[in-house]
Amino acid sequence: MERTFVIGDIHGCIDKFQCLLGKLPLDWSRDRMIVLGDFIDRGPAPRRVMELLMEMKLEHGERLIVLMGNHERMFLDYLADRDANILFPVVGGQSTIDDFTEPDGRLVVPEMHLRFLQSLPVMEVDDRFCFVHAGLRPKRAIEDQDEHDLLFIRSEFIDSGYDWGRRVIFGHTPFEHPLIQENKIGIDTGAVYGGRLTALVLPEIDFIFA
Repeated sequence: MERTFVIGDIHGCIDKFQCLLGKLPLDWSRDRMIVLGDFIDRGPAPRRVMELLMEMKLEHGERLIVLMGNHERMFLDYLADRDANILFPVVGGQSTIDDFTEPDGRLVVPEMHLRFLQSLPVMEVDDRFCFVHAGLRPKRAIEDQDEHDLLFIRSEFIDSGYDWGRRVIFGHTPFEHPLIQENKIGIDTGAVYGGRLTALVLPEIDFIFA
């Protein structure tokens, strides 16, 4: 039976990410992996995490789905117009900026990295689950969701018992332990804040930590 391994917010924590990958009983010939976004910013090695995901994507193709998080969106917005996005370095982006800054002080993001970021989908949906970075707006169908909500929403989603017809698997909002509710499962366990990096195994709903 095909399994899905879903990984929460990595935020540049390359050591925890590599440790977690080493623990996953993943068979790439039949299983798949979904990364819920926010793999850059805050942590010590956002570029290394990004490049490892890029390498994995080249090797495994559609078996690896990397979603966009709010931090990837903010980085793209910053690259497009730094003057209009001056808060990005303050909210965690400085580590990513530093990782892509040349010795002469120029911020240089290679074209292949930029294309990778721009290609990231904001949602993945199958027959049983909806995978998204932040969550969904209650009382709004999955297909009618707004991208800003998918990347940024918090309490309106977290506090809602609304049934979207699929269980929502999300990151973005950190918890000490995975949040398990009938309509949702949250797996951001604050790896960059000293917590664990979490992988959810579906369909059995099991957890692996690093």
